[in-house]
Amino acid sequence: MSLTQPIASDHQLARLLQIGIVLEEVIEARAAKHAAAATDDETIRDLLDDASAESADHRGRLEALVDELDADTVPFEEIQTLVEAQYEADEDFDGVLYDQLCNEETAYKLYDDLIASIEASDTAFGIDRARLLEVLRTIREEEADGVEDVTELMEARE
Repeated sequence: MSLTQPIASDHQLARLLQIGIVLEEVIEARAAKHAAAATDDETIRDLLDDASAESADHRGRLEALVDELDADTVPFEEIQTLVEAQYEADEDFDGVLYDQLCNEETAYKLYDDLIASIEASDTAFGIDRARLLEVLRTIREEEADGVEDVTELMEARE
């Protein structure tokens, strides 16, 4: 499965949307873990709390799309447990912000590539293409806003 080629089936689309769901689950868990460690800096804690909530919202929107394609998703609790077992929140705030920036950029790139692949596809999906693209474009824009927010905070701290 590649995002460099048009998406050819509902199954392929569902798997790619599930990648987005897992990515959002990881981002949500990591941001929440970092926010808990950021007890001394309210600005960073607020940014991370917002990022965690946004990722949960994105995950919900993606899960709704996958539900229309009649595919299963990975429960958030399983991903959160794996992330917590494998990842310790860095208490260095610059590291936390850099990690969040990487997360936001990775998500933006995934959605940008997914949108391009859907637009290049002639496949008739089992989901309304216009609504699918609208949801993904909205999420992509919110990820772009997140990149800007983290970048501005990093620059303000220099």
